[in-house]
Amino acid sequence: MLRKIKRVEFPLHLMLIPGLLAILLFNYIPMVGMTIAFQDFMPAKGLFGSKWIGLENFRYMMELPDFYQILWNTAFIALMKIIAGLVVPVTIAILLNEVRKEFFKRSIQTLVYLPHFLSWVILSGILIDILSPGQGVVNLFIRWLGFHPIFFLGDNRWFPFTLVISNEWKEFGFSTIVYLAAIAGISPSLYEAAIVDGAGRWKQTLHITLPGMAPIIVLMCTLSIGNILNAGFEQIFNLYSPVVYESGDIIDTFVYRTGLIDAQYGLATAVGLMKSAVSFILISISYFMAYRFANYRIF
Repeated sequence: MLRKIKRVEFPLHLMLIPGLLAILLFNYIPMVGMTIAFQDFMPAKGLFGSKWIGLENFRYMMELPDFYQILWNTAFIALMKIIAGLVVPVTIAILLNEVRKEFFKRSIQTLVYLPHFLSWVILSGILIDILSPGQGVVNLFIRWLGFHPIFFLGDNRWFPFTLVISNEWKEFGFSTIVYLAAIAGISPSLYEAAIVDGAGRWKQTLHITLPGMAPIIVLMCTLSIGNILNAGFEQIFNLYSPVVYESGDIIDTFVYRTGLIDAQYGLATAVGLMKSAVSFILISISYFMAYRFANYRIF
């Protein structure tokens, strides 16, 4: 029996080798570069020839006047995205579940799902056009209502909320699928019993649909804690400008400018390493909470 198991499973283990090699090559070997965070790194001297300065990059990082504002921007934008990423898809999933015309339901689902497949390079160009304070469609409508135009991408008061709304517009259709699947798993007999008891659609949603979705909502909420420092580099990089650095500059964009534009490789690596360490702790906490409250386990 043991010999048969080995004969069946051995080819499957061989199939893992290419994937494991790829992970080793692209995920683990590059981690040697973390030593740059503790060096006055000079590209000409290389990784092993640069001067070792210990925690000096981390001290300098903490003394930067903009560092805590950047940290706040990252957490604030990411937290708003997490909240919107839970509320909007759950609401849309419940509304779609109430649609009885199957063709209409599938059509709406496809339309809200499509933006997920567009990159932020494309969507940023669209947003820059429609949010333009001069001839943008949104501001033309605002003028028509009798208000002054709003510079959504150039005003620090509006920029973070513009990021959250545009991100949710792009992603909520994809997230809705998860919650529609959770609704599909609710037993129809519960709705039939509620109808017999005289419950309307609102009561059915409140006492059957939402409790039935609760485990997946708790799971998605707890897992999203690990992304509290991931505010969305690609989106912000394509939409922000020096005018809105005060409210839109996040850790990832700061690392990009510091490391690749200003060539302060040690400082950029120190900031990135700090973010990775905090994210690791948060992800560990989120998985523990997912196991504790939603009975979710990886292994």
